[in-house]
Amino acid sequence: MALNDRGAAIKIIDDNGGLKEMSVSGIGAAGYSAWQGARKAQQNTAGKSFAEQVNNVASAKSHTSIVYMKTDDMLYSGGNGTGLSFYIKYAENSTEDDPTVVAKGVDENGNEFEQTIHINKINPRNASLVEMTALESYMGVDKNGGLTSLPPETGMMGLHDRTNFMDMFQKQISDMKLLNQKKAAAYYQYSMQAYWDFMNKK
Repeated sequence: MALNDRGAAIKIIDDNGGLKEMSVSGIGAAGYSAWQGARKAQQNTAGKSFAEQVNNVASAKSHTSIVYMKTDDMLYSGGNGTGLSFYIKYAENSTEDDPTVVAKGVDENGNEFEQTIHINKINPRNASLVEMTALESYMGVDKNGGLTSLPPETGMMGLHDRTNFMDMFQKQISDMKLLNQKKAAAYYQYSMQAYWDFMNKK
């Protein structure tokens, strides 16, 4: 059995001794399913047989994840369920007035990238996951024993996806309250407030 970020390749022996191969959904960030094409708009499957749908998933290209081991000079090293994986370090020209970081890694398609991010220019109302991770790392936001202070939906964001993280926090807090998860709601409230404070200091 070979594991990858999109799922596991599992070999199954049928009754006649023949070998079959299928792809099974894996688990992404925060325990959410991370299978090939999960972020794409859902296609209309009306009229398609179950076998056709299974074959489409089973024939999805396998993808090897790259993981960067965190070193002392890194602010962050990690990724999410799409295969996006990166690390963040201070840029050589970073100053106290203009804190600047460099993010390097691979996107959800396995393509290498490098981004220079000026912390003070990050807008949590319209940011990418890499930008928000840079801000989170720079500010030292408490991750509450987890991997991130950001809402679970970020586990399916690609490199170029942008969203309003403040709206995402509001939705997460609302969902946690609805589920009577008071501690989780309080934690996301704390996290959201840290980013509001950042925006208010600008």
